[in-house]
Amino acid sequence: MKEFLLSICFLACLSAISDAQITFVDKRPVFGVRGEFTVTAPDDGLWSVATGWENDWMCEWKHADPQEMEKSGEWTILSGRMTLEGGDLLLRDSYRQVRDGLVQCVRRYEWTGNQVLPDVTLSVRMKMDGERMMPLLPGILYYGNKNGAKVNPEIIPVYNGEPGEFAIFEEHRYPMPFAMLENAEKGYAAAVHTVPSPVRGAVLADQWWSLGVEAKEDCSEFVMYSGPIGYNGRHSVAKALQKTPMRYSDTYLDLEPGRIIEKTFYIEVYPIDKAGTGFQTPVYTSLDLHRPYDADRFPSYEEIVRGKYNFAKSRWIDLGNGAVGFNMYDSSLRKELVMGWCGQADSPGYSLQVLSKMLDDNDIENMVQSSMDFLTTYEVNPETGFFPVRFDGKDYSQGDPVSCGQAMYNFAKAIETARKSRKYDTVKWEEFLRKAADAASARILSPEWNPESTAEGFYIAPLAIASRLFKNTAYRTAAEKAAQLYADRHLDMDGCYWGGTLDATCEDKEGAWAAFQGFLEMYERFKDEKYLQWAKHAMDVCLSYVVVWDIPLPAGRMADYNFKTTGWTVVSAQNQHIDVYGVLFAPEVYRMGILLKDERLCSLAKVMYRSCYQLTDAYGSQGEQLQQTNFAQRGDMSDVYKLRGGYAERWTVFWITAHFLNAAARFEEMGGM
Repeated sequence: MKEFLLSICFLACLSAISDAQITFVDKRPVFGVRGEFTVTAPDDGLWSVATGWENDWMCEWKHADPQEMEKSGEWTILSGRMTLEGGDLLLRDSYRQVRDGLVQCVRRYEWTGNQVLPDVTLSVRMKMDGERMMPLLPGILYYGNKNGAKVNPEIIPVYNGEPGEFAIFEEHRYPMPFAMLENAEKGYAAAVHTVPSPVRGAVLADQWWSLGVEAKEDCSEFVMYSGPIGYNGRHSVAKALQKTPMRYSDTYLDLEPGRIIEKTFYIEVYPIDKAGTGFQTPVYTSLDLHRPYDADRFPSYEEIVRGKYNFAKSRWIDLGNGAVGFNMYDSSLRKELVMGWCGQADSPGYSLQVLSKMLDDNDIENMVQSSMDFLTTYEVNPETGFFPVRFDGKDYSQGDPVSCGQAMYNFAKAIETARKSRKYDTVKWEEFLRKAADAASARILSPEWNPESTAEGFYIAPLAIASRLFKNTAYRTAAEKAAQLYADRHLDMDGCYWGGTLDATCEDKEGAWAAFQGFLEMYERFKDEKYLQWAKHAMDVCLSYVVVWDIPLPAGRMADYNFKTTGWTVVSAQNQHIDVYGVLFAPEVYRMGILLKDERLCSLAKVMYRSCYQLTDAYGSQGEQLQQTNFAQRGDMSDVYKLRGGYAERWTVFWITAHFLNAAARFEEMGGM
């Protein structure tokens, strides 16, 4: 009866408010959209506090509802108390409408007892009605990680929305600190944005609040806890290693007398038109809340281009018999010319052409011509469409869609650029690209073509360019078929973009980037508006991996540099460190800002590019893996409590340099940064 009366009161209030707002019924906050009863406090009570710890999880819950409600300017303040052994815990929520659909809340806990209150877990819980709703937790969980779950469900976070499931992670793991739930059937979604913070009184050092979702019988809850985390049915574990979690327990508090703890968060409710779009609104709200747009605190564009070029020259090697180019590794360790992915030996053949005027180095023309000429000796397999991408001085080896597609893109851009300058002999380049495009388009146009992942999305952009370069309609037809297939697979997010990272098999930003790059190139070349819409969707997935806040770091290699995380990108649902990969699609984000008339995207793109030059040392060297959270892939990984703040500075594969130069070239094509 209580729930029925609450619903009647709520619907009456909704008739008097706009599309998505907060109202209060029986001193409890209620959030609605389109006349629907969407997000409320749980039936247990507005405030829930656990007062015990057992079997690696919180227990002995106490609940309370507001006793008083008052107005103070734009704020509505709810107050109450929870009587516990040894004293009262005073509780207060302050709410204000920030804009339509977005409400800020400051939750306050004050312990008034005379003794320490042990084994405490504070919480924020908000209930959203609906069954088996799919969440998006940026950088971590994409509508359940359904594609990765088919391959390695024990390694990555998986969530199906079944009652009893939970996915709760440390706030410093989130590039954009929000959790989203989508109810596509009812046409609305909701998100909780947190203002991340560590917790005073924690038993563990460097203990932070956590954020996530839990599934119930007929609803799901957004949850924030003052420490506890867990996923895949396991309490108190961190996604700490590439292939296994690590125990991360005893995350409770001991509240000393007089301790006050506050937690700020935002609740957002909004309508959606179709499945797979619920995550997009909070992505832009997160940008608005954190405003990660101050590029001038980072190294200048010109410094970055010159620094990366100087380091690129240090990787130039001659393996004999015309085998010259840019080494993937530190030359004292290994010497290999590798196209695509981590090697990117093909990338300077395009980028250095564009940047040659800025760099003013007579060596550029020879390096471009000779390195690209040698790469054309990598023989294309006409049956598979693949070609070897690695040469170690003796043998050619390996070949995969990611590396082949990326190499084809750089060949296409190099040919297109060289045709304008007329400084280079592109006969061999064009012959190589034609062979690769013939094989790739034949593969895609085959009725049997059914790619496993989004990795083959990297073929879309080069085929679109090649169709113009060579006036070949088959290339365009293949690009259109591939683009349509990936749009059909991923726009409704019933399986998110994935498989673009070769050392992980799961949802990742590289898979999203393959689609983003392909869709945008299709729009640029053929001007069909649907491709721009698709590019926006894939870009928004890419953006959800971009860190929009400066994550405070413990003592360690990152803190040594006073490192700022804003603008860097989380790798994938499996590999949870951050890297510089976002510089590669920063120009496309900038371009989308122009096309969509959204200055936020242009400003963010500049930060993404310039921030990622941090950690470059006096030699021009920069490592790949940065540990902003409790996750590592290299070094001593035995102690989960010592992982955060580390830096794998000796893994310096060439893509870290090449992507900066490639992105700079694309910025120059748009008139410069």
